Amino acid sequence: MKHYSVPNYIRYKKDIKQATARINEGKEWDEYTRDELIIKFLPLVENLARKFSTTQQASGVMSINDLIQEGSRGLIAAVDKLMLPTIMEAEDPEKRLKSFLSKRVKGAIRRAVDINRGTMRIPEHKINEIRKDNGEDRQAIEMFFNSVFTSLDAMIDDTSNAYDVPDEVKSFNPDMLTSYLLSLLHVHLTDKEAEVVILSYGLHCDKMSAKEIADKLDIRGDSAYVRISQLKRQAIDKLIANVDYSQVIDFL
Repeated sequence: MKHYSVPNYIRYKKDIKQATARINEGKEWDEYTRDELIIKFLPLVENLARKFSTTQQASGVMSINDLIQEGSRGLIAAVDKLMLPTIMEAEDPEKRLKSFLSKRVKGAIRRAVDINRGTMRIPEHKINEIRKDNGEDRQAIEMFFNSVFTSLDAMIDDTSNAYDVPDEVKSFNPDMLTSYLLSLLHVHLTDKEAEVVILSYGLHCDKMSAKEIADKLDIRGDSAYVRISQLKRQAIDKLIANVDYSQVIDFL
C-alpha cells in the first residue's frame, strides 16, 4: 500500500480510479483475488474515514489521509480474515461482505484515533454513579466493569455506529487501564478465564473472535464458540463478585 501525503492526495485518487477500472466487473465475490477485493473496497474506506474526520473525537487528532491509511490497514486485515464460502451462503452476499468489512474498517479507525489521543473513554455519568455508591453494594462495581469492557469493545472492534460517542466522557490511558485489568485477572480468575478475557478484548494483543479463541485453547465441538462466550461472561461475573470497591475507586 502506498503512502500519500496531503499534497499527493489527488494522485491517490487517480491511482485508486485506475486500479478499480482494471477490475473485471460481473464476477462472483468468491472469484475476486485478495488484491482485487482490497482495491474494490478502498472507496468504502475513504467514505468512512471522511465521515469519521468530522466527529468530535477525531477532529484535530488525525488528518483525513491518516484516517484513510488506518482504515486501509483495517480493510487489508479484514480481507485476510474473510471466509468467502460463508459470505456466499448469505441471502445477500454483497450486503454481508460490506457489513463485515465496514465494521472492521470502523474499528481500525477508531482504535487509531484512541491511540493517538492516548485515551479511552467511559461516559462521565457512569463514573459519577459509581463514585456515589460508596461501596454499599456490588452495583457500582458491576457498572464499572460493564462500562470498561463495553468501551474496550468500542475501541477495538466496534460493531455499533462508529460515530456515536457520548459528549461528556472520562478519559483513561488505555495502556494504564489494560495493566490495571491484567493485574486483576491474574488474581481473581483461572488461567483459562484470564486468557479468554485477554484475547476477547485485545489486552496488549490482537483481539480474537470466539472461534479463534476456541481453536487456540483447543476447545472443540459445534458449540465451542458458545463455551468461549460463557467463559467470558463467567470471568466478568467473577471480577464483579470479588474485586473490592476500593480498588475501583483507586483507579478512578
